Parts: sequence; C-alpha cells; structure tokens
Amino acid sequence: MTKKFLCATLADNRALRVDVESAFVRALPGFSIVGMTNQSIQESRERIKSALTHMKYKFPAQKITVSMSPSDLKKEGSHFDLGIALLLYMQKESFTCKEFYIFGELGLDGDVRSTTSIFPILLSLASQEKSLKVIVPKEIVKKINQIPNVKAFGVNSLSEAIEFIKSDTKSLHVEDFSYKNMIEIENQKYFYEKNFELDFDDVKGQNRVKRAMVISAVGMHNILLEGSPGCGKSMSVKRLRHIMPPMSMQEMLQSNAYSCMSGEEEELNAKRAFRSPHHSSSKPSIFGGGSAKAMAGESALAHNGILFFDEFPHFSKSVLEALREPLEDNQILISRVNSKIKYETKFLFAAAQNPCPCGNLLSTSKECRCNELEIRRYKNRVSEPLMDRIDIYVQMSEDYEERSDKNSNEMFDEVLRAFVFQKKRGQIELNAKLSEKVLEEISNLDSEAKGILQKASTQFALSHRSVHKIESIARSIADIDESKQIKKEHILEALSFRRR
Repeated sequence: MTKKFLCATLADNRALRVDVESAFVRALPGFSIVGMTNQSIQESRERIKSALTHMKYKFPAQKITVSMSPSDLKKEGSHFDLGIALLLYMQKESFTCKEFYIFGELGLDGDVRSTTSIFPILLSLASQEKSLKVIVPKEIVKKINQIPNVKAFGVNSLSEAIEFIKSDTKSLHVEDFSYKNMIEIENQKYFYEKNFELDFDDVKGQNRVKRAMVISAVGMHNILLEGSPGCGKSMSVKRLRHIMPPMSMQEMLQSNAYSCMSGEEEELNAKRAFRSPHHSSSKPSIFGGGSAKAMAGESALAHNGILFFDEFPHFSKSVLEALREPLEDNQILISRVNSKIKYETKFLFAAAQNPCPCGNLLSTSKECRCNELEIRRYKNRVSEPLMDRIDIYVQMSEDYEERSDKNSNEMFDEVLRAFVFQKKRGQIELNAKLSEKVLEEISNLDSEAKGILQKASTQFALSHRSVHKIESIARSIADIDESKQIKKEHILEALSFRRR
C-alpha cells in the first residue's frame, strides 16, 4: 500500500511542491530514499530510524522505499524528516493527510525542530496558493500564522504529530490574520508601518529635499542627492524608508521571502526593505550569483524597497554599468550552465554623492582643492545612460535652519493620500514603474502642460526616456495635489528636478 504526503523545496528563488510517497515491498530489508535528493535528505534515514525506535516502532522485514517527485527536481533540506517518519509509522493504518504540507526536522529522540528554510518556503507557497494547511514545529507556529491563508498546526514531537493525524483534523482552529495598520481600497488590502524610528524632523531646513522625498516615495522615483559633506544626504535617504507607501499582501510575502532566502530571519512585516551596500562591494554581492547556487544580491533583496548607493561615484565601473538593466527592466536574470534564475528588482534607487573629490565645490565656507580635470574625472565615473535613469536630482545647500517645517508623520500622510488617489484610479503599479502605454492613458496633461513639455524636450534635447520620466514625476506631483489633470505647475516642478 502506497502512502503519500506533501512537502516543498526551495528551487532557486521560489518554493516548489514535492510529493513524497512510501512503499513496503517483499525483498531484502532496507531503507532507501530516491528522487534526486542531497546529502541532508540521505542522512535523514538515520535520524528517522532513531526517532521511530524511540517510539517503540519495529521496522518490518521488508524493503522500504521513499520516493520524492518530481524526480528531476533537486531537493534539499532536513525539513522532510517529520513527514517521512509519519509515512513509515502510519503505513498500515488508514489516515488522510493529503491536504497537509508537513515540515520538520527530527531529533534522535523524536523531537521536532525548525529549520531556516521552512518560513521562506511557506512564504513562497502562500504567494502561489490561495489556501494552505501545514504541520510545523511548534516553536514557529506563531510566526507561520502571521502568513494569511495559512492554517498551521504546531507539534513538539513525532508522537504529537501522530496523535494529530489520527484525530479529527477539522477541529483545527487558527486565528485569522490581522495587521495593526491596514487600509482597504477597491476591495484590496494594503499594509503599512507607522513607526518613525528615523524622523525627518531631525533634518533641519532642506525643504526642497523633503519635497523631493515625498514625490520620490509617492511614485517610487529614483533619486540622487548631491551636496557638501555633512549637509544631510545620507540622513535624508535613511528616513525615506519610513514614509514609503503601503504594500499589498503579495508584495509583503515576496519581499519577506527574499529576505529569508538570504538567511535573514525576521517576522512578516510591512516595512519596506532598505539595502545600503558599501562602495567596495563586489558585483555578485550586489546583483547576485554563485557557482553552485545563484543567491540573491542586494538589488533583489531591495525588491519593493530602497537600494541606496552612498558615495555613488566610488562604486566600481562594472557595478555602475550593470545597474542600468535592473533599473530599466525591474528584474535580474542570472544565467548559469545548469540554470537560469530571475529575481524581481522593483526598487527605488537612491544615491548620494559629493560635488567633487574633496567635497567642497558647493561649499560657501570652505575652499575646493580640486582642479577642473579632477572634477571632470570624478563626474565622468557615472555614465550618461545611468544618469538618464535617475528621475529626481537635488543639489543640497548648507542652509541649516534650527526649526524643521515638516516631520515624517506629516510627509507620510501626504504619501498615503496620493497612494489612495492612485489606487482609486485603478492603478496597479506606482507611477515610476508604469509602462509607457499605461502612463500615457492616465497622465491626462492639459494643453498648457503639453506645450511646456514639448518646448522643454526641444530646448534641452531630452531623450525619449527623459520625457517619459518627467511625465511620470508630474503625475506623482498631481497625485499629491489630488488633481486628475497634470497642470502647468506640475510639469514645471517636475522639470526643476531634472539634472542640468
């Protein structure tokens, strides 16, 4: 008689379902696991034998075969232990657990333990399936129950798992998923954090920068800040994360799954990612890679969040040029001999740089020590095609005021109102991530705005991409004003943020 249960394995950047079956046949006694399994699964035979022996289970004088399908899919992880042990123990009994996914590593005494791969697997499965029932180690059941549409039952030992399988599984009760900060628009739920650990109230003055930050957050527009050392470039970008718009459940699951796959254990939350690699970081660490297994890089981990390059021109030329593709296509394809892996990279790119190597070119109090050639070389480290992909450019001043006119709470309220305005328009993506066709449909420029944009395009010799970005920024500014039409003042303000 063949018994079966469901499990899953991580394949590249997503979880794939695995059907695990067992059969006892008349042959020389033995225990084998087949189906392209790695060393951790093969070693599970000894853990399972010890755990079942501890349960006073007597192995039959038969050949035991455990098969994992699809057989051409590489499988790894010790989280298959619990399910396999249940199959063997319940082989001759009638039970139904076909609808359950079973995860857990076994100790030699039958204790059920968690592994680092269970949470990311379930996050990925939850984004693929509408409803999941799972048996997991009790230590992580509270964490798993944060994932919506997942009903989790926790067990501490193999004996508890057996009791549950034998009992009426319909009696399982799990609290519905809830989140403290949630907004519903057009029957779609969006989640957000309202915890301003870093507040724009700390940034004195810099009103133009704060305005640029709100516009950037509303449309997820790429932004570059240039200014003298200590004027507040990095300080401002680090606070941008806390005023970003809400996320859908799909975005939350995707972002948290990427984080967990990289080995970062955290609770399911609506806080957008913030990644800030050092300028000495290697190309694979930023864009992903690896010879045996292609891991996600910083650009993938920043998905739905912010990727921040401080000291922008000091990054290597190869890194800066490779950045053009994820900024344009919102994805990275890593090709290896055995596989091709695609990571989503829909992030807001933020960068900060000094105006020259010494940093004092724009200073009103310090003298610049750089000659013209040094300044030109410094600026030329960032190519024109890459600069063309940056939407908003702000030159920061050294004008520090003691009083701050806006704090993060007020700025977030502006972003939230604009976000609601966008979603009620039926918009799926934020403005900077819209295709040219969709932006054309929703832009709705009045006659004056059209005339100014055409004149600017001719006068400044703007590329087609630049015109598209100006229109996108103007749409975000109009959304802040809750205006259905893009007006003259919106286009003029969008043009003021273009790099000269």
